[in-house]
Amino acid sequence: MEMSDSGLPPIQRVVTGHDENGRAVFKSEDVTATKMIPSGDASFLTIWTTETVPADLNDERDGRDLPTGLTLERGSVIRITDMLPGKESPFHRTNSIDYGIVLKGEIELELDDGRKKTIREGGIIVQRGTNHLWRNTTDSVCRIAFILIEAPAYKHNGVPLDEAKPEQVDPAYGEMGE
Repeated sequence: MEMSDSGLPPIQRVVTGHDENGRAVFKSEDVTATKMIPSGDASFLTIWTTETVPADLNDERDGRDLPTGLTLERGSVIRITDMLPGKESPFHRTNSIDYGIVLKGEIELELDDGRKKTIREGGIIVQRGTNHLWRNTTDSVCRIAFILIEAPAYKHNGVPLDEAKPEQVDPAYGEMGE
């Protein structure tokens, strides 16, 4: 079994669908390791993406094969992120609602006003288009499942706030090109 670049075990993915009679079937199963991103602060694995919201359940393509970019271009994405010890992301904001579920370890979330919260194993973050960064202040890898769903930009006093994706604020993230 190939370990992830982060040193954590690979991820099992099971995909269901329908047969010619409309009955539920298992379409595929795989076990895949997370891979280091060019910035060197985290290891990623895209599990599934959709091109639209709501999703098209009749689209038979493997959602892992659809392009998403580092964050989200449209539709939805679920990605496993292994944040390495002592590393942090740049501040960034995406036009999406993001659900982050801490599967292992803990992570610090910092907002642009400097306030910080530590989210521990089993904790869930609901990220609503705010400017933020992730920081692993521990000596262990933190594994988070992120589900991102496209949303219109947040409007402050009627004016949409600009998106600031990681690849727009730090050139190291622009090399991802999924």
